[in-house]
Amino acid sequence: MKRYSIDHKSQIPLHAQVESLLREMSGEQDYKEGKYLPNEVELAKQLGISRNTLRQATNKLVYEGILLRKKGVGTKFADTSVNTRLRNWSSFSQEMKALGIKIKNYEIRADWVYPDREVAQFLEISQDTRVLKMERLRGTVQGPFVYFFSFFHPRIGLTGREDFSGSLYDILENQYSTRVKVSKEQISACAADSLLAEKLRMKQGQPVLKRKRLVYDPGQRPVEFNVGYYRGDSFIYTIESEREL
Repeated sequence: MKRYSIDHKSQIPLHAQVESLLREMSGEQDYKEGKYLPNEVELAKQLGISRNTLRQATNKLVYEGILLRKKGVGTKFADTSVNTRLRNWSSFSQEMKALGIKIKNYEIRADWVYPDREVAQFLEISQDTRVLKMERLRGTVQGPFVYFFSFFHPRIGLTGREDFSGSLYDILENQYSTRVKVSKEQISACAADSLLAEKLRMKQGQPVLKRKRLVYDPGQRPVEFNVGYYRGDSFIYTIESEREL
């Protein structure tokens, strides 16, 4: 069995080193072909870490869809052959500007809240740590068509008093020296509940497009947990990709 190691003298947290190691392992041919990882006890012993530290790293990759954990069987890397990678992703403001659509803000609200388990896990913080939550209801002069909410990592330094009427990522980069580089998105469909029906001026139960975006900085550190709900009759999500010949 191949031996793996991490640097226990490094200032980089152990769980972060393990996460980086696992990402490297995902490129090895055996794991690309579906080989299971060594079990937790073996791998933790080999790396000289606790199972809790190992689980902290694997949980994040499971959450991102990079690892698959099968109860009673083991953990392996997910098959990414059907995933589409878009190299030049844009913010919502940039997307609308490119389409020539003038955006109107109907509601903007920022509050400090305690995150739920999913948000805390993505941001790698405890649920006892307050984070800034921003809500924006946006659309055109004809009416709102998307309701966003975002949670930001506390290290950024946002106060909640910023002018969020424009491009969020311009604020992060120009005011807080935080660049965003990687966006991992999940698209699904759902029915409008009472809140979404009220916000988006539609009937409860009508179709809504849910778009979850996980945003990272160039160091793969989490920056923003964002979810947008779009009216099903107002938004088409198009993916353009180019086949390598």
